Amino acid sequence: MASSMLNGAANLTLYRGIAPKRLNFAGASASRPASQPRFIQHKKEAFWFYRFLSIVYDHVINPGHWTEDMRDEALEPADLSNRNMIVVDVGGGTGFTTLGIVKHVDAKNVTILDQSPHQLAKAKQKEPLKECKIIEGDAEDLPFRTDYADRYVSAGSIEYWPDPQRGIKEAYRVLKLGGKACLIGPVYPTFWLSRFFADVWMLFPKEEEYIEWFKKAGFKDVQLKRIGPKWYRGVRRHGLIMGCSVTGIKPASGDSPLQLGPKEEDVSKPTNPFMFLLRFILGAMAATYYVLVPIYMWIKDQIVPKGFITMEELASVIQSLNEHPTKEEVQDMISEVDTDGSGTIDFEEFLSIMGRKMKLRHVMINLGERLTDEEAEQMIREADLDGDGLVSYEEFARMMMMTA
Repeated sequence: MASSMLNGAANLTLYRGIAPKRLNFAGASASRPASQPRFIQHKKEAFWFYRFLSIVYDHVINPGHWTEDMRDEALEPADLSNRNMIVVDVGGGTGFTTLGIVKHVDAKNVTILDQSPHQLAKAKQKEPLKECKIIEGDAEDLPFRTDYADRYVSAGSIEYWPDPQRGIKEAYRVLKLGGKACLIGPVYPTFWLSRFFADVWMLFPKEEEYIEWFKKAGFKDVQLKRIGPKWYRGVRRHGLIMGCSVTGIKPASGDSPLQLGPKEEDVSKPTNPFMFLLRFILGAMAATYYVLVPIYMWIKDQIVPKGFITMEELASVIQSLNEHPTKEEVQDMISEVDTDGSGTIDFEEFLSIMGRKMKLRHVMINLGERLTDEEAEQMIREADLDGDGLVSYEEFARMMMMTA
């Protein structure tokens, strides 16, 4: 129950496409990330990376980052409601996401596109996908006519795009009027070591970057849904290879209103062998790190009893409410109610923390009062007649009468 509540709180601030204010970023208005492309954002290098990873992709990567439950949850906002829909699965790879699509849409109406022939070879071996069209192609230059598809799906692909804005612009172009794009991808970590490996490996966008890219391409009703492996229990500080599902609706026929210049990446240009080797080593290290992270999270999930909340999980849900506690402040919150000294709290203790630390302050802010934590604590102490650390309706009314 505790983890379900945590996930619900995390989704609350994002479902209508409004990202928390804390996630400010620089250079989001540019159509291309300002930094050097990460290792597998370079199409030539990514080709060789997947030449070998395709061998174990479904058996090593998906179990830790992209489970069947996550896939079904992420595809739900795509509204795959008609078996006759025309669907393009861009960056479909081994066809794992496509298996979720063909549960709702006839395989003959689905096209899988990917730049890696080695990944697509795995998709061709899957029996439910035998009737799908399978083609090689570039997500930033799709081989489909304008106003072609009812649904555009892309899962685990944007992190390899040198120019994500261009790829989302292409998603808009190929959709019919009223069609919906569903893009599933990673989210940027906040933990320093995870940030380092994310930055050298591939693109981990921030949540509001997705929203801005969709809106600039012309999409309407843009929404973002947070997803993640169940054993993460809502923790997002390490980033997630599959961390959100973003959807938008095409409001008008034709191409996207966004105008972009020529593509920046020249795949015909030879790569620098020294830089390729350096980036390959760093990329391999980062890939190894992100294979180990879900294992660590799984072990932690097995150790910490179900129904209990760790410091990481508490920090995640408080941050989703636009608060910015330090590690020490979160630990202090836990210590106040952690009667057995286990370092974790149960659901009732969590409610106590949220009642004491958050609710009153938010109510007062909505009433036009700007309170510090200390002022909120003082008001609770003065109004809390029964000493339970919470303010009942009667106690709240008495407090408001005293401050009026």
